[in-house]
Amino acid sequence: MPFDGSLQLGWLASLIAAHSPGEVAEAIVGLARERPGCQAACVLWRLRDRADCQSVPPAAIDAMDWPWLELAAGSEAPQWHADRHRVAVRLCGLPEPALLVLRLQPACANDRFLDDLATPLRLAGQHLRRALEWIELQHSHRQLERSENLQRALFAISDLAGSEHDMPAMLRGIHAIVSTLMYAENFFIVLYDAERDTIRFLYFVDVEDPVPPGEGRDLPLSAIEHTLTWYVMRDGKARMGDAEELRSQVPGPVTLIGQDSHDWLGVPMLRDGRPGGALVVQSYKTEIGYTDSDLALLEFVGSHILIALERKQGKEDLEQRVQLRTAQLAEANRGLQLEVMERQRAEHLQTALFRLAELATARIDRGEFYRRVHAVVAELLNAENFYIALLSDDGRQLLFPYVVDAVKRPPDSRPLGRGLSEYVLRLGAPLRADNAAIEELERAGEIAPGRMGSPAKCWLGVPLIVGDEVIGLVTVQSYSEAVSYGPSDQELLSFVATQIASSLTRRRAAEALQRAYEQLEHRVEERTLALRKEIIERERVQDQLKHQVMHDPLTGLPNRSYLRDRIDRVLTSVRPEPRQCCALLYLDVDRFKIINDSLGHLAGDEVLKEVATRLSGCVRHPDLVARLSGDEFAILLESVDQAADANAVAQRVMDALAAPMPVGGKELQVTASVGIAIGDGHYLTADEVLRDADIALYRAKELGRKRYQLFDETLAKNVVDVLTLEGELRAAVKLGQFEPYFQPICRLGDAVVVGYEALIRWNHPQRGVLAPGDFLKIAEDCGLIETIDWCMFELSCERLRTHDRADTFMTINVSALHLRHADFDERLIRLLERTGLPPSRLVVEVTEGALLDNPERVRATLERLRSAGIGAALDDFGTGYSSLSYLHSLPLRILKIDRAFVHELDKGANTSSTTVVAAVLALARALDIDVVAEGIETEIQYAALQAMGCDMGQGYWIGRPAPITRWLASGSAGV
Repeated sequence: MPFDGSLQLGWLASLIAAHSPGEVAEAIVGLARERPGCQAACVLWRLRDRADCQSVPPAAIDAMDWPWLELAAGSEAPQWHADRHRVAVRLCGLPEPALLVLRLQPACANDRFLDDLATPLRLAGQHLRRALEWIELQHSHRQLERSENLQRALFAISDLAGSEHDMPAMLRGIHAIVSTLMYAENFFIVLYDAERDTIRFLYFVDVEDPVPPGEGRDLPLSAIEHTLTWYVMRDGKARMGDAEELRSQVPGPVTLIGQDSHDWLGVPMLRDGRPGGALVVQSYKTEIGYTDSDLALLEFVGSHILIALERKQGKEDLEQRVQLRTAQLAEANRGLQLEVMERQRAEHLQTALFRLAELATARIDRGEFYRRVHAVVAELLNAENFYIALLSDDGRQLLFPYVVDAVKRPPDSRPLGRGLSEYVLRLGAPLRADNAAIEELERAGEIAPGRMGSPAKCWLGVPLIVGDEVIGLVTVQSYSEAVSYGPSDQELLSFVATQIASSLTRRRAAEALQRAYEQLEHRVEERTLALRKEIIERERVQDQLKHQVMHDPLTGLPNRSYLRDRIDRVLTSVRPEPRQCCALLYLDVDRFKIINDSLGHLAGDEVLKEVATRLSGCVRHPDLVARLSGDEFAILLESVDQAADANAVAQRVMDALAAPMPVGGKELQVTASVGIAIGDGHYLTADEVLRDADIALYRAKELGRKRYQLFDETLAKNVVDVLTLEGELRAAVKLGQFEPYFQPICRLGDAVVVGYEALIRWNHPQRGVLAPGDFLKIAEDCGLIETIDWCMFELSCERLRTHDRADTFMTINVSALHLRHADFDERLIRLLERTGLPPSRLVVEVTEGALLDNPERVRATLERLRSAGIGAALDDFGTGYSSLSYLHSLPLRILKIDRAFVHELDKGANTSSTTVVAAVLALARALDIDVVAEGIETEIQYAALQAMGCDMGQGYWIGRPAPITRWLASGSAGV
């Protein structure tokens, strides 16, 4: 069934409505299954991962088929399976290959089946590629959303650590944040103290075991030995899975505390690469489990939670120490003013430290941060000369991001040397020194001698330490004897340095996180812009696809689908008005195939475009010119008063096309046949109008082309007869109603039969024996001609071998349709092997028209047949323009003189036909080719040919075609 307009429009509508790859695949499968001969269809994608391969409809793929499918995925050409019943067609190659796999009936397993689907599959492949790209974009968008959620969670954890909430409230907040990232109904946090080798279940929520181990107290690590949490903290590796999977992940036995869970996920919280605790989530629900992405997410969050916990714990510890110190001072010095001042000083220090802690999370730039730190320090001790020095990332430079000095400002950076600052960095401890102490350090070689500028009278420097690493120092110095620093100042500055170091670290982490967040926002913005562009492009492509679907790409005219829609609308408007009619002119360019074959397809395309231009000039608005397919066009006249109006337009079309058309360096005289259908109220659909116009066009061709024909009911009846004959032909093939008739070929010298030409007859059950002219044209139109020919080849070979003597040969007529198949010779040889007829007794007849199709391919086929012993005969010799060239280039055994020359022999011995026949005979003898004269119908023709030395002949005067048994009585023809 061809891909007609109604099916195309309906299928394209379903294709355009499809959005997901599965929906597009369903539309493609539905299209394929509508084709006769298609047993099954399936669309495959995600072929790179065999386990994740997607298919519509769902199908299990045999492991033996993967090499074939992978070959098809890398090739633009269809790939046939070795069984020749299945074929894989690549629909698209990007973003990933997608295939249409078809299982076809044997009779339809050929390239013609795929050619009919080529155009819709190309459109469907583009649509499927867009759907796959859209899915990938959605996946990327989800990944970005997941990253954004993670960033928000990290910021929330950081905000919790810097908030005023107590530790339990902060832990509940962390649990709530983790619950937004994954299933965490059962969640606990374990802290590990490596120095004391103890653990504490800092936070514990479990629906099955509500009481935490140790009930919040410190426990020795051995108390949970060989549990999953113990393994996570012991080796610092995450574990995930059900009970069986977890046992395979640990090197020893597993001890359970509490009820066993369905799925368990635990990650270590690392501090400087060493475990500082663990985070655990678990599920008791069989339908809920954890994935690798959950594991990676919890590992990433775990390190930030540990920092937040330590930060919160450090803040609380600091508050407790300050409060304890304040209480001790108040208790020891109660009643004394000095004790009150000390307490006020401690409170002042506490306030200063809290202010420094707040600066760590304040939204200010780095310069403002250093200035505020200086202001806080200046409230605690004399800090007129103050600087903060930091080690560079490579540890080779000393940077001075903030300096206030009354005498001499150091450079912004300098290489590490042997100054007081470097000594504090090496020592990792505070240094308080006057001039005498500094000179002693110079004598000891700890610092370089010769201090630059005016030496300070007193110098106090405290290292900035993060963990075990010294990152810089904070320093105050005095150039006056009146100002000096004591142990209390050193202690104050040490407290301040600890907070400054922590604040610097947190600010660096926050700045890094902010930069990462800004980069993420930038990527999200870029991706959003790309998605918008993709949506705009997709809409543009959809509009372009809609235009392409409704217009012919060669001529730019509306196509069949557009025309059908327009006819339906016109019929809707004329149906209520009995006097209003429309007309459809269905026209076909006469002998367009000859133009294509002779001048090439490019010239044929130029002819079609020129025809389109001339047709457009023959109509007025709102009439429509459309190209239906190939060389078929249509003109829709939306309003006509009578049939004469349509006839006038048809004549105008004939006149417009009659003007010479320059194409390919030649002037062509192009003509057309036109069928006309008048659309009135009795038509319901566009297909009915197209059908009747096509019937009228067919009649115009039968009457000799270059004319127009108006549709009437008589034509419709004839078409019904053709359809009836088509059905009877199909039944005849199944019931074996065809029979070969044999026309004898005899030696003209003694009238002995030396061979036969096999001709087809149809033993019709009602109409009797039918000659080829009564049904072959219809057999060609409905696609049965090849099946009938092969049936006749086999019957002819069997009957010649069975009923006739072994020294006769037989010729069979082979059309250009057979010679287009590359395996024609192999199939014919197998037929001879099956019937038992020797190859030397068979001769294939070809016409010059068959040679025009592809001379090189035909020549190669005949050569292979000659190698197998099968001869070749050139039929109707002398009627074509290149007859002589074929004699020299083709491996011929017999030359058959056309009956047109034989009929002229009745007129006498000096006609031009006599000269041509004599020349042909001489040429054939020179080339050692046998000659058979066709169409001998009189004794005069017989005698003339015999006198001219012609070897063999056939015709009605010698014998009419008859069953093989007619010629068994004697070896002579009825001359």
